[in-house]
Amino acid sequence: MPAPLAAIPTLPRDEAFAITADFLADTHPRKVSLGAGVYRDENLKPWVLPSVQAAKRVLNDLPSLDHEYLPIQGSEPFLSAARQLILGEYDASQSHVVSVQTISGTGANHLGAAFLAEQLKPRHVFISDPTWSNHHLVWEVAAPRVIRRTYPYYASSTRSLDFEGMATTLERDAEEGDVVLLHACAHNPTGVDPTREQWKSLAQVFKRKKLFAFFDSAYQGFATGDVDADAWAIRYFQKELFDRGGVSSRRPQEGPQEGPQGMCVAQSFAKNFGLYGERVGALHLVLPARTQTAGPQSQLLRLVRAEMSNAPLFGCRIVHTILSDPDLRAMWERDLRTMSGRIKRMRSRLRQELESHPRAGDWSHLEFQVGMFSFTGLTREQVVRLRDVHHVYLMLNGRASMSGINDENVKYIANAILDTL
Repeated sequence: MPAPLAAIPTLPRDEAFAITADFLADTHPRKVSLGAGVYRDENLKPWVLPSVQAAKRVLNDLPSLDHEYLPIQGSEPFLSAARQLILGEYDASQSHVVSVQTISGTGANHLGAAFLAEQLKPRHVFISDPTWSNHHLVWEVAAPRVIRRTYPYYASSTRSLDFEGMATTLERDAEEGDVVLLHACAHNPTGVDPTREQWKSLAQVFKRKKLFAFFDSAYQGFATGDVDADAWAIRYFQKELFDRGGVSSRRPQEGPQEGPQGMCVAQSFAKNFGLYGERVGALHLVLPARTQTAGPQSQLLRLVRAEMSNAPLFGCRIVHTILSDPDLRAMWERDLRTMSGRIKRMRSRLRQELESHPRAGDWSHLEFQVGMFSFTGLTREQVVRLRDVHHVYLMLNGRASMSGINDENVKYIANAILDTL
């Protein structure tokens, strides 16, 4: 007999969305939200990017604009622009790229996990410790037969990257064909990224051990204000793994293939275009040039067809309109500098307010980290006190969204943190 529906266990609330719900229900006049991963302007209001507003005006003026279904793979003009944005100018004779439009970055992660579980059949997926809270759930649901393992990423004692632990774990424990999930920039939740030299060293590990790199890119341009700098690691991996002596450069008579079988990029446009609710994303599958793309593409389309048939249209039109128009593109890049610049300034202001008190200690890590989030170093108990006593909301692991800070509340937040020390 099947189990009755009444016996289905109740799961705990998702923490990220629960924090937002609890914050909205709080009636305290000084309440502060440092939990939500969304940008807020200096008045802590949602900010529609000027470039997005301009693109919407352009679209509204098109008399032929319709609302027809997209193809299963999505909007080809959008996918072409998205691919160029993240991969730049690459040598098409060395690697092929199959691109599919997705439901933002979460959809891209889910589609990539489901595809790789079916086709690559890795034994393990390695995920950074800590990571975005949804990464484990995505792989648990989309690829339940793939064993999830973690690699060290953050050294709490130094509040910095544990690169030695990361590289050593992958070198020792990862097996050929295993998938390794990497944050392209602005690592969530720590805000700590490898240096370029460390990325180069990692690429050699992937190449030697034939590991499959799965990049999650949610903050291109938002992290530093520079879209090319924020895509550097992905572009370097593509060139190093496929353009310089990887599998694609070997002829059959030269012996067994070397290097990985491919690389994935999950690309989100939520943060860097402020299109959170439009759910604009793409999955890019990078393959060696000698690999036929028809099979992989057909399998990706099968998964898309089963899950959503095709992706939404409105948001991808906005993105394509901006990226294809030089003036709008320049306006968008200014918007990125506005957002990343405000985040950096708030990091500096909070550090100044904290360190102005002798007992606060060193808070320099607030400025060394990049992107929307800061791994504050606060304990679970301190976070609970911030919420219960001061009505300041952040994740229980101490992750705080810097966009919830402004000149009006920064002193209040600093004093609340000091009360927990």
